Amino acid sequence: MQSFDPRHFALVPAAGSGARMGAALPKQYLPLLGRPLIHHALATLCAVPGIERVFVVLSVDDAEWARHDWRVLGPRLEPLFCGGPTRADSVLAGLRAISAEVRATDWVLVHDAARPCLARWHVEKLMRELAHDDVGGLLATPLADTLKRADEHARVAATVARDSLWRAQTPQMFRYVMLRRALESVHGVTDEASAIEAAGLRPRLIEGDAANIKVTWPFDMCLAEWILRHRGEGDGKEEKIP
Repeated sequence: MQSFDPRHFALVPAAGSGARMGAALPKQYLPLLGRPLIHHALATLCAVPGIERVFVVLSVDDAEWARHDWRVLGPRLEPLFCGGPTRADSVLAGLRAISAEVRATDWVLVHDAARPCLARWHVEKLMRELAHDDVGGLLATPLADTLKRADEHARVAATVARDSLWRAQTPQMFRYVMLRRALESVHGVTDEASAIEAAGLRPRLIEGDAANIKVTWPFDMCLAEWILRHRGEGDGKEEKIP
């Protein structure tokens, strides 16, 4: 008898230019430990046995992808040249492109191309804790910093209470049909959870850790390199990424 248990698919939007890095190459292709930055997250996702396919959404005119050898990541990796001008546009285009392969109730894990320090345990914890959730959710970390709201002169206007505030990360994991409908119904969101929230639902926060950083500024590359070089030396949870 054919099984209709929900499957898991990963979707990585990577059509952006990474202008804030000030580099000639798009951010996802900057070299990090001898590999393109995006390679590290893709290697982690491809190493998770419970993920059926890993789709990378690239810009339609991306010429850099073909300059690299991705075969070491295995046959589950597939590029989709259908990215749009924003993250939400790229994710929605990717969801539409895979509609023939994915069932409505399958899970889709959307991960930032610029989070190279994703660990396998991050992904497996997210999948495990959301397995029976009605909505889905995202990796996140409780906010530890004191927050200041600035005025137009860059002076402190107020101190913002950090109680119950979390820093959103990725992957963000939702049912295929739920995520697609949400993104088709709302514009201007910066992550998938925001689209789900706009549909009146409440995604669950799954605690990750601070190592799952997003590379935004040039110094972040140094931090990401340090994390990847030292991965696995502490709690034994993490493995070195190829």
